[in-house]
Amino acid sequence: MEPLLIVASGITALCIGGLVLRSFGRGYRIGRLLAATPEASIDEALALAARGTARYLRLHGRLDSEVDFPDEHERPLVFRRRRIEARTDGRWRTLDESREVVAFQLDEGLVSIAIEGSALDEGLVVLPRESLGTAADARDRVPADLPSTTPVRLRIEQLSAVEHATVVGVPRIEPGGGAIVGPGLGRPLIVSTLEPVEAMQLLAGGERRRPLLAAGLLVGGLGLVALGIAWAVARAVAG
Repeated sequence: MEPLLIVASGITALCIGGLVLRSFGRGYRIGRLLAATPEASIDEALALAARGTARYLRLHGRLDSEVDFPDEHERPLVFRRRRIEARTDGRWRTLDESREVVAFQLDEGLVSIAIEGSALDEGLVVLPRESLGTAADARDRVPADLPSTTPVRLRIEQLSAVEHATVVGVPRIEPGGGAIVGPGLGRPLIVSTLEPVEAMQLLAGGERRRPLLAAGLLVGGLGLVALGIAWAVARAVAG
């Protein structure tokens, strides 16, 4: 097999792998940002914010708040989002959403930085609690014209003040003088309380085959491209 054909096969595998990843929609973007954003300490984030340097960073630490609120199990929450969703046309559509959020921060040792919790949207990556039913079971909370047999779910996502988290965003100085991390540079604020593998599986909609297929195509494609280039270089040197 000619080196050029091997390189072309590798590029094809890379393109197909990329298309498989993009089929996850918003989850693909969040997962890519979680994995690829440069990591920094909170000290480094505070220094960049003080200099006015906008940088999208990945931070790690423990969530904390002085004004948390309890859930039904007395866990100290800093953020809770409830969504009522209906499955129509093959996807879940939000019918109603409510959220509760208080001022909270990310701690690392003796330093901390505030988190712009009000800006959290698609970047919230936590294990949700779900209650499934039909429109008939929640008739007082769904549109009257929604067919009674339509699948409906209540989805609750929350953050606790005792959890360790990965926060991805742009640190900045607020008008009042304190530092906060939020969305910026055209990218969302991300807060994840899951390990990387768990986060990627959740963002993939709980699927395992497609992420594994994508990973195999990307790794295999890179290997074929490298092999083809190495073979071409070796042939040129030998010739």
